[in-house]
Amino acid sequence: MRGRIAYLVTAALVMVAVAGCGSSPSAHFYNLDSTATPLGGPPAHYTIMVGPVSVPASVDQPQFVVQVASNRVEVEEYNRWVAPLSDSIARAVAGDLAAQLGTPKVATAPMANFDPAYRVTIDVQRFESIKDQAALIDAVWTVRKTAGGQSRSGRTVAREAVQGTGFEALAAAHSRALAKMSDEIAAAIRIEAGQQQ
Repeated sequence: MRGRIAYLVTAALVMVAVAGCGSSPSAHFYNLDSTATPLGGPPAHYTIMVGPVSVPASVDQPQFVVQVASNRVEVEEYNRWVAPLSDSIARAVAGDLAAQLGTPKVATAPMANFDPAYRVTIDVQRFESIKDQAALIDAVWTVRKTAGGQSRSGRTVAREAVQGTGFEALAAAHSRALAKMSDEIAAAIRIEAGQQQ
């Protein structure tokens, strides 16, 4: 009799656990894409390294941090970035620069036989997400020529309206804001490269 009661209790606990697992929401994952288009002009023949990228501690986490009031944010537990934000930003900017400058010679990490002529560092000051409204990026960036150490710095503030609803549209707005920053970085690289010729 005791064995039967123990069996029924165990079976009931298993059913409750399975029911609980089935009702919990699942996480959704998002990334940042390269959305830039070619700037025109001759393709670049120099190599570019993007990184490091720093982001504010308040958004440096897997979850979306959404601005809901001037002094209040919400952390979206079930809407997450697929990779660390600093890595995702570096990859998106590298892809944008490759398109804008017409070269595949852009990387985000050291590789064999890859000696970058230019290094791009990015310090993101603000990375704000306002659900169903806008994405804002405020970043200071530097383009440094590896040989000689000459550098050119700039600041980009880009606000992109969200086209649609939900977190996919919000991530897409951030991608477009990053493309605007990449456009300014690409222009700085072109100027620097022109001065070296």
